[in-house]
Parts: sequence; structure tokens; C-alpha cells
Amino acid sequence: MTKQYRIGQIVPSSNTTMETEIPAMLLARQTIRAERFTFHSSRMRMKKVVKEELAAMDAESDRCALELSDARVDVLGYACLVAIMAMGHGYHRVSQKRLHERTVENGGAAPVITSAGALVDALKVIGAKRIVVVAPYMKPLTELVVDYIRNEGYEVLDYRALEIPDNLEVGRHDPGLLPGIVSQMDTTHADAIVLSACVQMPSLPAVAKVEAMTGKPVITASIATTYAMLKQLGLEAVVPGAGALLSGAY
Repeated sequence: MTKQYRIGQIVPSSNTTMETEIPAMLLARQTIRAERFTFHSSRMRMKKVVKEELAAMDAESDRCALELSDARVDVLGYACLVAIMAMGHGYHRVSQKRLHERTVENGGAAPVITSAGALVDALKVIGAKRIVVVAPYMKPLTELVVDYIRNEGYEVLDYRALEIPDNLEVGRHDPGLLPGIVSQMDTTHADAIVLSACVQMPSLPAVAKVEAMTGKPVITASIATTYAMLKQLGLEAVVPGAGALLSGAY
């Protein structure tokens, strides 16, 4: 019998990409592996990507974890990298533990992945020490994200802040522009490229092009989250067309 998995996602209310890219990857996987996936979301209010709104939104994540555990999902993904990183160093561990406890208390225990934790873990998986980062946030928030990643033990050689304050506009950013943005960065000494440090900024269509252009593995927040979810479910972390991390090499 084909095994079915329920994928739960805790999503900012203005996010339009998390429910596009992660299902796209897992549905692509269905063309090469037997497992089947369904997708279930709960939303927390957020329109502008500023620290105050992010903190208020994060406070709603407990409710979302409860709602999704009502559906007895098999894994839970918290889909806002900057909300976690804006709460202070190492906060992804605190958040994952607390939200998992909510699902246990509700009798629907499910492991919790945060896109922030998934990204820093993915860099370790591919053995990257030095990276370059592209992020859609305003400069102060981008610097906060870079600082969080550095605190996890990585060297950020260069970064670009695209300075898009409105979260809906982040979701409308053309991924076709990303290769040009990366081409203006010095990637010579980088071990990997973080093409989108944000699950809302679309990047999947540009991953193969940037890998071919730079000869470096490319990771995005949504690719890292998908990898972490598959590993947590005990499944082979392989997805066609989703870059080095999901190539089956790791």
C-alpha cells in the first residue's frame, strides 16, 4: 500500500510561496518515488516584514501548531525564516521544542521543522563553511539574518538585501532576476549560495541556472525545509530539479 503523508505548514497570512514551492517539490518527488503527500496550512497574521509584526506573528504559532495537530499531520513546517531569526540567536531550537510540545499535549505528536533551523542545518549537511546570501528584507533585518547565520558557525562572505518591505511584493519578486543578482556578487571563495533566505521569495525556477552559472551548490529556505521534512519522515531526501541538496547526493 502506498504510504500517505500529511504535511502541515504554519504560514504567515500574506505568504503565497510556501504553499507553492514546497508542494511543487514534493509533487515532483511523487513522479520518481511511491510516497504521496497532502498539504494542510494554518495562518498567522503578518503583512509588513518588520520586527514588531514578526514578533506578534510568532506569538500566534502555538495556535497554528494546535490546529494542524487536530488534522494529525505527520510533520509541521514553520514557514517564516526571518520571524524566527528576529527573535534572537538559536531561537529556532526554542520554537521547534515549544511547538512540538503543543502537538504532544493535543494528542497529535508531530515533529516541527522551522525554515530557519532547516537552512542552517542544510549548510552543515553539504559541508559549507563560507556562503553568500540573497534576502528580500530591508537592510537591518537582512543584517540580523546574516548575524544569526554567523552565530551558527558560518562565514557570510557577501549578502544582498533586496529591501522589499511588503510581504506580498516579496512573493511577486521575479525569480528570473536572481541569476543576475548573484552574478554581481563575489562567489569565488563561497562553498554554497543561499539564493533565497526567505520562504516567501520565489527562487525554485532559478536554482539550476545559478548552480550551472557558479558551479556551486545552491540552497534556498524552501529547499532546506523540504529536505528537513523528508529526513524527519524517514524518507529519501530526493527531488528532481531542486538543486544539489535534494539530488540524492546527501
